[in-house]
Amino acid sequence: MIKAIVFAATLATAGAGVVYAQQSGTTGGSPGTTMGTERGTGGTMGTERGRTMGATGSTAQIMSTLPQHVTAVSNWYDQNVYDQQDNKIGEIKDMLLDREGKVQAVIVSVGGFLGMGEKDVAVAFDAVSPAQRENKWWLTMNASKDQLRTAPGFRFDRSKQAWTMAAR
Repeated sequence: MIKAIVFAATLATAGAGVVYAQQSGTTGGSPGTTMGTERGTGGTMGTERGRTMGATGSTAQIMSTLPQHVTAVSNWYDQNVYDQQDNKIGEIKDMLLDREGKVQAVIVSVGGFLGMGEKDVAVAFDAVSPAQRENKWWLTMNASKDQLRTAPGFRFDRSKQAWTMAAR
């Protein structure tokens, strides 16, 4: 449960700068910035208004509205994935974001029993189709369990905090 909360918070933080930039209507520059200066008590300061500086000290951008056409990470993370015939083929274990906060790939765990013999494979985010069935989130792929089992495997390297190619 804690892992899911940390994962959701990380994903939300990664996309916040992009959402703020879209809401403020800026053009040019990096996401979350506008050009110009602010005047402080000590005269003109060379800061850019709205810059998201991460952990270096700027104030978090608080949103008063939620972006449209978005979905919660909890609808994806730790959810089962099914083939076109509604057979369970795996479970989403992670989502990989680019620097702009866009999900590029999902890590699907396939096979195994009680955590033994599992294999984690990467698939393009667009390869997984979300839908709702009977008020439940339903994820499908146009792939079979065997196709996922024969795909290249990956493992999470805790020392690098990144996914790497699994040893064969």
